[in-house]
Amino acid sequence: MTKNKNNQAIWGTRIQNSTSSFFQKVGNSINIDKRLYKEDIIGSIAHVEMLFKQKIISFKVKNKIIYGLNKIEKEILKNKFEFNTKHEDIHMNIEKRLFEIIGDDAGYVHTARSRNDQVITDFKIWMKSSTNKIDQNLSKIIKTILKVAEKNVETIMPGFTHLKNAQPLSLGHYLLAYVEMFSRDKKRFLKNIESLDENPLGVSALVGTSFNIDRNYTSKKLGFKKPTNNSVDTVSDRDFVLDYLYCSAVCSMHISRIAEEFIIWSSDGFGLIKLSDKVVTGSSIMPQKKNPDLLEYIRGKSGSVYGNLFTMLTILKGMPLSYFKDLQDDKEIVFKTNDTLVDCLKILDEVLNNFYPDKRKMLELANLGFITATDLADYLVKNHSMSFRNAYQKTAAIVNMAEKKKKRLEDLKIEDLNKIEPRLTKEALKVFNLKNSINSKKSYGGTAFENVRRMIKKYKRMI
Repeated sequence: MTKNKNNQAIWGTRIQNSTSSFFQKVGNSINIDKRLYKEDIIGSIAHVEMLFKQKIISFKVKNKIIYGLNKIEKEILKNKFEFNTKHEDIHMNIEKRLFEIIGDDAGYVHTARSRNDQVITDFKIWMKSSTNKIDQNLSKIIKTILKVAEKNVETIMPGFTHLKNAQPLSLGHYLLAYVEMFSRDKKRFLKNIESLDENPLGVSALVGTSFNIDRNYTSKKLGFKKPTNNSVDTVSDRDFVLDYLYCSAVCSMHISRIAEEFIIWSSDGFGLIKLSDKVVTGSSIMPQKKNPDLLEYIRGKSGSVYGNLFTMLTILKGMPLSYFKDLQDDKEIVFKTNDTLVDCLKILDEVLNNFYPDKRKMLELANLGFITATDLADYLVKNHSMSFRNAYQKTAAIVNMAEKKKKRLEDLKIEDLNKIEPRLTKEALKVFNLKNSINSKKSYGGTAFENVRRMIKKYKRMI
């Protein structure tokens, strides 16, 4: 095997003194970016195939490089590859090993490229793949919610505003609100893939290259729609990172909201749902406790995802063009965010498969708080030609009366109502029925049972 005189820091000829051990420690990123090994090898293979096609390197050199890169991938998969911190990052680790395998011909692999365009190419390929996995996890959660919603179309519960009983609705309809949220998350993530689908490879350090390369060829090989337009912007652009982190932050917020909802609903004060033993933990001192720790975990993790977004925004806010060492942190930020989000999505799906609504308790709570009052106001408008504000005042007076009598609205007699509005007949009493109230909300997107069933079918077709 040919000994490679460059098997040292790549800039060793220019910078002749060894880098301090401390700087090597803080300056290397191999323990973070080694997870890009597959993307790095894919990108390098596409690059050398393009160099051969453009007659920049020979057929023999191309084949030797591809052979070496494939061997390195096998070594990594078999845990036989040594990731060396002295070689700083995944790109240099692979290149150094390539020299060991094929000798000096490995030096051709970096023709017409820089680590600046190399790392962004690897990163974008990884991000497309990881985003598709997040999309799959979101689809799984949506399917789980639809399954639960379908079983609970006619489960009656109170809808809340300000955590106060507001109006009755279907539990299935309530859960479909989260289908909407997670569907928007899917759209955001997929839009980000569309936005980042431009190939950075070939812009080199920041000004392009004098070699006669074919960037359209590598774009096609690597699955990008087209090459990027401006070399300076390409190596300094991290908008696609911000977009990904923003999508993750919004998705984490949605996860946190449903987690908070379930924590409240499972509390002794509400008791609207029960959590399976699979998704709770106990107490070290109180034998009776069953705590919603998993829900609390995913609620808390939204904070770290938000922090990652703000960290990246702060890194970029004062950075001139084009590449700076500050940008090295982008991968750690994104990897942490991705791992956290995927874990939280999996936990949420597990919880959704292991909770049970207490239908009796939901119905009991729905019967409190005069939650069909708005139905009476609507009835007055439709049947007695009142303005809504006048109907509102009449209904408020009836609610005050029921409250004073310590009765529910449905327990009032028509004689009670006539004291406030003489024109009301017994027919008006039907509006206080919870099921009637729900089924009257037939407007598109409303909670009527048939509406909910139609929406579930629609979502299933979409998924």
